[in-house]
Amino acid sequence: MDKKDYIFGLRAVIEAIEAGRNIDKVLVKKDLNGDLAKELYAKMKEYGVVMQKVPVEKLNRITMKNHQGAIALLSPIEYSRLEDLIPLFYEEGRNPFILLLDGLTDTRNFGAIARTAECVGADAIVIPVRGSVSVTPDAVKTSAGALLHIPVCRERSILDAVRLLKDNGYKVVGASEKSHENYTDIDYNLPIGIVMGAEDTGISNEVLRACDALGAIPICGHIGSLNVSVAAGVMMYEVVRQRGIN
Repeated sequence: MDKKDYIFGLRAVIEAIEAGRNIDKVLVKKDLNGDLAKELYAKMKEYGVVMQKVPVEKLNRITMKNHQGAIALLSPIEYSRLEDLIPLFYEEGRNPFILLLDGLTDTRNFGAIARTAECVGADAIVIPVRGSVSVTPDAVKTSAGALLHIPVCRERSILDAVRLLKDNGYKVVGASEKSHENYTDIDYNLPIGIVMGAEDTGISNEVLRACDALGAIPICGHIGSLNVSVAAGVMMYEVVRQRGIN
């Protein structure tokens, strides 16, 4: 990891949070305590910064300098807020197309999906705060820079994001092999949100239930499912096909 990608030390991390730096998350030693640690915890809560408690060995792998039990990993982008983008897209006269990633954890898949999303003209990507990939320098590199050009929203949960989209006139479609409906039989000409699930478990049950429709991509071989980045590409280009985007 490049030194410019992180900040270490309790006071330095606190000051970075207060200064509004684009922080992906703060790695904190599991047993970290003391007055300055309490101040850090309070600042993270106040500013909504994601915290991950880790063994000290993980911190030492990033830097052997005196990190004092806290390292802030910086994000290459500033995350957007979905509730801010929704009215903006309507004001601009768009027929919005948003991609939601429910529990995706592989950075390479994330980068590949983001690259395709940017190529098809998707308006935004939504990821959850916890249990998910995030926009790191490696993700940006894998996306061929696409993550620098498409808004990424990091929401409390994908379920909350789905409900917000539906409340604002979006049709939400989940890609799932559990569906009996072919993905090409679904109408994507309304404002649309497409949900892709985690690499191993797919879309969570609560999000599946919240979707307006579920589409299955036909599988003709012996392997039961596609790689999620390939499946996402198939779904996104069906939107392009139906909308006649050139």
